[in-house]
Amino acid sequence: MEQTSPQIGFDDARLEDPAALARYDTRLRALAESGARVRREATAVAELLHRGVQTDRPRAVVVAGAEARLLRAVLEPWCPVPFVAWPAAGLPGWAGPLDLVAVLAPAGGDEEVDATVAEALRRGAQLVVTAPPGSALAEVAASRHTIVLPSATRDGLAAAVAMLDVLHSAGLGPAVDAEEVATALDEVAGRCAPSQNLAENPAKAAALVLADALPLVWGGSVLAARASRRLAEALRRSSGRPSLAADARHLLAVLDRVERRDLFADPFEGDAPAGPNRPALVVLDDGAQEPAVRVQRGRLLAAAERGDVRVHQIRHDSGSELARYASLLAEGWWAAEYLGIGLGTLPEEQAP
Repeated sequence: MEQTSPQIGFDDARLEDPAALARYDTRLRALAESGARVRREATAVAELLHRGVQTDRPRAVVVAGAEARLLRAVLEPWCPVPFVAWPAAGLPGWAGPLDLVAVLAPAGGDEEVDATVAEALRRGAQLVVTAPPGSALAEVAASRHTIVLPSATRDGLAAAVAMLDVLHSAGLGPAVDAEEVATALDEVAGRCAPSQNLAENPAKAAALVLADALPLVWGGSVLAARASRRLAEALRRSSGRPSLAADARHLLAVLDRVERRDLFADPFEGDAPAGPNRPALVVLDDGAQEPAVRVQRGRLLAAAERGDVRVHQIRHDSGSELARYASLLAEGWWAAEYLGIGLGTLPEEQAP
């Protein structure tokens, strides 16, 4: 794979040029197939559950690995026992045979994940692991106290949906409709497909807003906030620029210090900035109507208007919480890819 040379600026013509977009076909196709990956993982778990999976009611649940914080956001309001998303290697000191440890490693293990699995086995905890079939992690995790969910797609979101299905079957979380999540991802892929022009494609429109800006990303609900952090990560990777996701009070501290543009300033007078020097606010809206969320959203939008900061809203407010989260995240991921394509900061695929 060759790394393209960064362009001087954002070239929106690349987002409309079939030949240019074809050079990123593998990346864009991977986004388009997100719904299919969710269905594939859900089918494998359904077959496993149909054969019978027995888990005892644990004293507590510890989740580690990829998307652990997503599981926490979904499960905490429902889980009838204490729930912990563990961010480090190993386990909390109190975890033991009475507890359940869920580890998400759809792409395989690493040092932290391996240490967590080894510690869970040593302490005799119930263990549910998502791992590629035949991988070293799957083999190490195998025991009479372990349920191994084989991940054929290495997709973190798909693995999280499958894990949530298993935890629901154990009475530890809400029912998850994998088909609804997959359909939501398919719908986003249809609207954001490369064949959709700039006027009709919301992800390309977002890329245009961010073309010469530093993104500030905000989501009001717990799941929208989680999506905002994942989107900020994707924007940093695709553009090589800073991107900040934070709660409203921290973003307000930035927005309140942005000076309004001088409409009469000569852009050719003085030294031109080396790169984007103004923020743009990206609001992820999943329809949450809690008073605190409405107040925070209003303050952010008012601050953006005072500072003449461009605002782009990604809104998905129908369906289950998980389907809305997936839709917000998917549209943001498409926007991040288009931003990188327009900037020339993504690696192109070599011509055959």
